[in-house]
Amino acid sequence: MKILLLEDDNILSQSILDVLEKQGFDTTIATNAEEVIDLTYDNTYDFYIFDINLPNMSGLELLQSLKEADDKTPAIFISADIDIDTIAKGFEIGAKDYIKKPFAPAELLIRLNAKLEKKIFIEHKDIRYDSISGEIYKDNKRIHLSYSQFKIFDCLFKNIGNIVKKDTLMEESEYGSDTALRVGIGKIKNTFDLKIINIRGEGYMIE
Repeated sequence: MKILLLEDDNILSQSILDVLEKQGFDTTIATNAEEVIDLTYDNTYDFYIFDINLPNMSGLELLQSLKEADDKTPAIFISADIDIDTIAKGFEIGAKDYIKKPFAPAELLIRLNAKLEKKIFIEHKDIRYDSISGEIYKDNKRIHLSYSQFKIFDCLFKNIGNIVKKDTLMEESEYGSDTALRVGIGKIKNTFDLKIINIRGEGYMIE
């Protein structure tokens, strides 16, 4: 499960990072909105954790911009100064929760797990994927993939019906060529009997 954390307090961000990574969350830290925009252009995340009070662009404005770009990633806001209007605005633009600073990083973990409880398992046809443990089942039989094939499967399966950019798949899988990527995708298609289509010039998608 990939988390993008936006927090400009280095001590707090490191504390949150330590807690999340101990629980198996793949966590990336950004310190400003510009970094988030760059990261979300090249990567897909399962959850955002955004501070609200930031220079240049607030967490609220950032999430609003992402939603307008059809980014449906759920988010939790954190802030030292939250009034009712701010809370209302946050939920209006799609936030799932908010936490007032100061807070214990463990509290954030509890809230995050509560929000993700129904999103752990992803099912499609006869395939069931545990996105926390990484276990994949087809017809109730566990399937084992190579590292590179698993990374491709993970990216595509978390984005069923959406295009995943070829560059993202190349980077995540660590395949060194277009040919290797095509071969890897071909093996996944055959293993799971999945319809994975190539959108020329854009990337790949599970239909």
